[in-house]
Amino acid sequence: MTGCLWLFWKELVRFGKVSFQTVLAPIITSLLYLLVFSHVLEGRVDVYEGVTYTAFLVPGLIMMSVIQNGFANSSSSLVQSKITGNLVFVQITPITYIEFFFAYVAASMVRALMVGSGVLLAALLFVDLSVYSVLIIFLFALIGSAILGALGIVAALWADKYDQLAAFQNFVIMPLSFLSGVFYSIHSLPEFWQSLSRINPFFYLIDGFRFGFFGESDVPIRISLGVCLAALIVLSLVTLSLLRSGYKLRT
Repeated sequence: MTGCLWLFWKELVRFGKVSFQTVLAPIITSLLYLLVFSHVLEGRVDVYEGVTYTAFLVPGLIMMSVIQNGFANSSSSLVQSKITGNLVFVQITPITYIEFFFAYVAASMVRALMVGSGVLLAALLFVDLSVYSVLIIFLFALIGSAILGALGIVAALWADKYDQLAAFQNFVIMPLSFLSGVFYSIHSLPEFWQSLSRINPFFYLIDGFRFGFFGESDVPIRISLGVCLAALIVLSLVTLSLLRSGYKLRT
């Protein structure tokens, strides 16, 4: 696993050198969401009994940050390596496609969890949060960051230029994350939109993660966990298959 560790370390160094952009900026953005939405909607939106809207909002913002940054790390790194041509220096090394997969996904998880932890620490300056289960919180954070790390690889393999990757992020990742119950409980929606929300896999990540704080969720926790684990397994197998075939990697 020497090659895997080397590539993992390379990815950590890469986003660490621009940590203001890759870590600090997303934390500030999430904090702005918290301040604006809590100021406007506190006391006007009913969520779980005994839970303020600001407290309800925090877990959603944390997981949204995990989702967006987990995807951004692997996708931006790989597509940049493809376009600039320096990916060949990784390909000529004896790194297997499995090591390649784990290195990129693990680095994405590190960045996503760093940003998520930063959002949590910043939010604690403004709101008191209860914790129902640290294990569930950590488990969903790990699963969510791994899913988006793998999805980032798929998107980068598919994209031939930066515009295509930006389109994937703007028209797939952003809408799914914003419409996944970050800012509201789906029980406040009409029946049609509730059913539509249950098709969104990001909804189960956020709902399960929020359960770890409050012990309440919009769907049973076992369903959220099952959907997220299934998504991780399927997406990992798809990503490994693409990497093994050399899809858009070999010229």
